[in-house]
Amino acid sequence: MTTRSSRAACGIRVVASSLGTRDAVAAARAAFAGDILQHVLVFFSTEHDPEVLLDALKHNFPETHVSGCSTSGEIGPLGIMQGGIVFIAFPETGFRLMSEVIPEIDKNGVERASEIARRLRIQMIGGVSRAAKEHIFALILVDGLSNAEEALTAAINLSLDGIELIGGSAGDGLAFQDTVLIHRGRLIHRGAILFVIETALPVRIFKTQNFEPTEVKLVVTAADTENRIVYELNAEPAASEYASAIGLNLEDLGPYSFASYPLVVKIGGNYYCRCIRSVNADGSLSFFCAIDEGLVFTVARPRDMLRTTLETLEGIDASLGGTDFVLGFDCILRRLDAESRQVRHKVEEIYKRFGVAGFHTYGEQFNAMHLNQTLTGIAFATSMDSPKEP
Repeated sequence: MTTRSSRAACGIRVVASSLGTRDAVAAARAAFAGDILQHVLVFFSTEHDPEVLLDALKHNFPETHVSGCSTSGEIGPLGIMQGGIVFIAFPETGFRLMSEVIPEIDKNGVERASEIARRLRIQMIGGVSRAAKEHIFALILVDGLSNAEEALTAAINLSLDGIELIGGSAGDGLAFQDTVLIHRGRLIHRGAILFVIETALPVRIFKTQNFEPTEVKLVVTAADTENRIVYELNAEPAASEYASAIGLNLEDLGPYSFASYPLVVKIGGNYYCRCIRSVNADGSLSFFCAIDEGLVFTVARPRDMLRTTLETLEGIDASLGGTDFVLGFDCILRRLDAESRQVRHKVEEIYKRFGVAGFHTYGEQFNAMHLNQTLTGIAFATSMDSPKEP
């Protein structure tokens, strides 16, 4: 059982722990001793009972706002974890953070989300010029089983009026049963938490993905769009047609094959993943992202994850004149792909080099887009100097 902490120059503290729930929270409290904290983010495996975690957080952080969500894996000073907890503490000085819960996003949450985003933007910015927005960003944590991320992200991005948005969808390992969020002493289901954050340091949001399209096309010919289920591809049972397209037997389909052979769609000249979540008993396929009849999938093949990730983070580092800390949201399928190719430890090395902390998700948000099989994040500069143009 291990706990490890790190401190960024900007004052953000990160603690990762593989201890039991109450011991992990107590260890984080001890690591933060002497710090005046404004807000703590907590990303936790569903191996930790949310009710027990909430009680421990109330006991150990009675005067500090705490928010977070369940995960499909955690990222922090202990590397890539499963079954752990990561705490990310924002200090009182150098940051200003506002947050609000968006309830029932699977029902009428989009209209509420627009109102909340607009209100937080006005409260944060007031009359601040657009140039000053390079020090402000928005962060969203979303219930990963809500099936509402696309509409929610698009609505929020519009209302933020130029403030950039990143985030991740909460997971529950690979159970797909019950994801949960925490906000100021409450457990939130089928909701989201929106943050607007100002920092004294310049920041950059980014995304990186590692796949390239092939010539193989699959057309959605029958689907339940509300529940993100595809029944037919090319007028054939979906799972068997997908298996045939990637050269596998139907019984061999699973999370690792979904990670190795992602489906992508072309939007505005760029390709984006629309990843498969699971094979259903009737031979249909459930997806992490929105789908529709007539949608044309392209089967993709992975590129070198290590090279693409390193190139992206090195580019961000150069544009900022040095990276102090990265808050990252990494798709669960990227982790599975790294494991199947036996490069997980090398991915960990890259993340540790740039101070990446965050969690493995059921989906990633980047401005107006809800994505799959992507790493999105926000990088903080090491100094107050103006960053170079990207």
